[in-house]
Amino acid sequence: MTEVIKRNGKRQSEEFKREKLHQSVHAACLSVRSPDGEAQQTADTISMVVRNWVDQKPSVTSSDIRRVAANALETFHPEAAYLYQTHEMVV
Repeated sequence: MTEVIKRNGKRQSEEFKREKLHQSVHAACLSVRSPDGEAQQTADTISMVVRNWVDQKPSVTSSDIRRVAANALETFHPEAAYLYQTHEMVV
């Protein structure tokens, strides 16, 4: 089990959930008008890449996950990567 330490430590840490990451990557792809099938496939790939990275660590931060996912997403969909990486900062 890999523990995810939340941003700024304001919320309690939680176990890494691949599904949660998959949903957010899928949403980022849809937001930049990717077809649903392409968005689903991209989210599958990115969530697996991050899962493999996370499995090697006892704990990570939510910012680490966002960085690794955005870097992997850049290869497949640069616009979605930018949106995914900056989403929390644009509020």
